[in-house]
Amino acid sequence: MSFHGEQHPGVQAPTADSDGFRLNHTMLRVKDPEKALAFYSRVFGMCVLRRLDFEEMQFSLYFLAKLEADEAVPESVGERTVWTFSQRGLLELTHNWGTETQADFAYHDGNAQPQGFGHICFSVPDLEAAEAWFDSNGVEFIKHSDQGKMKDVVFVKDIDGYWIEVVQADRLASLGD
Repeated sequence: MSFHGEQHPGVQAPTADSDGFRLNHTMLRVKDPEKALAFYSRVFGMCVLRRLDFEEMQFSLYFLAKLEADEAVPESVGERTVWTFSQRGLLELTHNWGTETQADFAYHDGNAQPQGFGHICFSVPDLEAAEAWFDSNGVEFIKHSDQGKMKDVVFVKDIDGYWIEVVQADRLASLGD
């Protein structure tokens, strides 16, 4: 591999100590797992690889992925757990038990003040088809691809109000400087 990343102030050369490290998942807290799972499975085609319950601490973790058709996932629960934690680009939905019954309960989306977390992102093969799919499924848009200064980028909200960026990779070659 000849490309070792863009160089910017603050970037340091990795050492062998980080060999084998990979980003496995990003976690979002969800109020109601049934509604969140319906959204991510129906709208984005994700499936649950593994659910882990922690009864003593009263929360559950759901690890989701958008699997390729030929991807082989282990059937054995133990092997699938190990396999899940060795993947790239998973979404972990964390449910703290009882939040689904609290009418006024909501998590901070990271984009309201004070800002913090921003969004997750999905790449799609056809942005217009994705926008039509979102429309037909009643997904809330923050921004359509033809709006704002940044064209060819869509932002929608999930069931908990988290922002999801949606892009078509081959439209982004000239993005930025």
